[in-house]
Amino acid sequence: MPKIEVNEEVFYALADPTGHGSRWPTRDSFEEALTCAKAELDEDSDKSLPAAERTLKIELNDTNRPDLWATAGCARQLRIHNGGRRPEYPFFSRSGNVQKAGHKVLVDASVKDVRPYLAGFIASGKAVTDASLRDMIQTQEKLAWNFGRKRRTISMGVYRIAMIQWPITYKGVDPDSVSFVPLQWELLGGTRRPLTLREILKQHPKGKEYGFIQEHEPLHPLLVDAKNAILSYPPIINSADLGAVQVGDTDLFIELTGTDQPSVTLAASIMACDLADQGYTIEPVEVEYAYDTPFGKKLTTPWYFQEPVFCSLARVEKFLGEKLSADECLAALERMGVRAEKAGAAEAGAEAGGAVEGVRAWPPEYRNDFLHAADVAEDVMIGRGLNSFKPERPRDFTVGRLTPITYFSRRVKEILVGMGYQEMIYNYLGSRKDMVDNMRGDGSKILRISNPMTENYEYVRDSVLASLMMSEAVSGHSAYPHRIFEIGKVAYRDAAENYGAATRQYLGFVHAGADANFNTAAGQLQTLFYYISREYEVEESGDSRFIPGRAAAIKYRGKAIGVFGEIHPELLENCGVAVPCIAAEIDIEALL
Repeated sequence: MPKIEVNEEVFYALADPTGHGSRWPTRDSFEEALTCAKAELDEDSDKSLPAAERTLKIELNDTNRPDLWATAGCARQLRIHNGGRRPEYPFFSRSGNVQKAGHKVLVDASVKDVRPYLAGFIASGKAVTDASLRDMIQTQEKLAWNFGRKRRTISMGVYRIAMIQWPITYKGVDPDSVSFVPLQWELLGGTRRPLTLREILKQHPKGKEYGFIQEHEPLHPLLVDAKNAILSYPPIINSADLGAVQVGDTDLFIELTGTDQPSVTLAASIMACDLADQGYTIEPVEVEYAYDTPFGKKLTTPWYFQEPVFCSLARVEKFLGEKLSADECLAALERMGVRAEKAGAAEAGAEAGGAVEGVRAWPPEYRNDFLHAADVAEDVMIGRGLNSFKPERPRDFTVGRLTPITYFSRRVKEILVGMGYQEMIYNYLGSRKDMVDNMRGDGSKILRISNPMTENYEYVRDSVLASLMMSEAVSGHSAYPHRIFEIGKVAYRDAAENYGAATRQYLGFVHAGADANFNTAAGQLQTLFYYISREYEVEESGDSRFIPGRAAAIKYRGKAIGVFGEIHPELLENCGVAVPCIAAEIDIEALL
């Protein structure tokens, strides 16, 4: 979960409805107050430090609220919940009410297939302090890393307006044709010599860290001003000139680029609201696209695009277990910073021509997590206060017990331990290299995560053997023989299932050593089935993970439930294993 470090003095000043920086009397009362932001105090400040240098470490427990991942955002939630007024942000443009923008960014058609979306605004009227600069950088990193998937879908840049000639152009360029001096390059031992974009990816630390996003693209995104001076190379690094914000700067241009327009726009809104809460004046910027986008060809940001959500009072009662009036719901939502009104909506199940009483809520400008009526009810619950609900004993008496497959799995584990095997426990996610390529598979049945945070956790395993072979790959220094096993879940494509995928409990074991041959594997399998009191049959198998002619399919009651045999030499070479291995894999749910 995200963790933030906040300047204690600044945080309390922003969290106090009176603006005096009053503090909660005890640590317990402060931790209770943090629950409205789904947060908890991870580490208190060091009282030996001067007041201006003390920091609090706060852990956020909700990944759906990126607005809380900053000093101003978290403090705002506490301030409103503690009786402060819901803030107004008049600089937002909305459908039918577009604010006048004095500055423009032109988005060229060349970035449409690279990194197509941009949002930005101007913050002015207040000098940047060391504390505010640190917080700005922290917010930038939290939004780009957590919410923006390591800058893949969102990245942010901050620039000094005094050096910019408007309008700004966002375009795609050949990475070998453009060069500039990247930010902090001289501090890292580099010279003032400009680097091409491709050189930045290979030499600059940020280029090495985030180069995977752009390195394979023919065109790379670039931000330049009217005089062709470079602002930044999104999402990698700012320039050392226009992009070097320093303490004392008063007028800033903040831009965000990415691959998902609602996410980019929301991140810009979060940043704008945070800076407005800290006393900055926010001015909108017009973004003009050379192509169509979900929000149109011209967009003035910050832009409010969220839709209202209706929640009936009946649903509130169902979700929260207590009947609340519309006025009570509105008061609770107000304490969460949510604008709402009494409303009636025709719903399925209502009498013909009738209406259902409830509330219609508009998410604040810095939030986009209202997807269902349950989200509105949750805010009602938090706004009213968790302690305000009366505890209720469960009506039904239930006794917990283990499932049959859990009992059976434990029995199989005990048998394998008695046979000299050591139990292993693995992650269910892995890379294509480990799960498919190394295992000589074609990937036809494996499930891929649609939005993986990293390629190391991109696929859901469809085999226990892949995990076991990864362990064997790093165990060459240990004395042989090696005997390891795991009982765990696997998932694979199955058109017969409702969701197109099946999840099953599998057993896999691997024996590595000089005596690893088909006869040994057959003996191990026979011993296991003897002790679990099951009869089985075998027939020749063409499983590509095993040596042809030295592998067999395991059949139980006429159905194939697994395979065993000698691991193929190519698979051993892929995994860096230098000794023969035998293995077996069984669907133990089928044995029930």
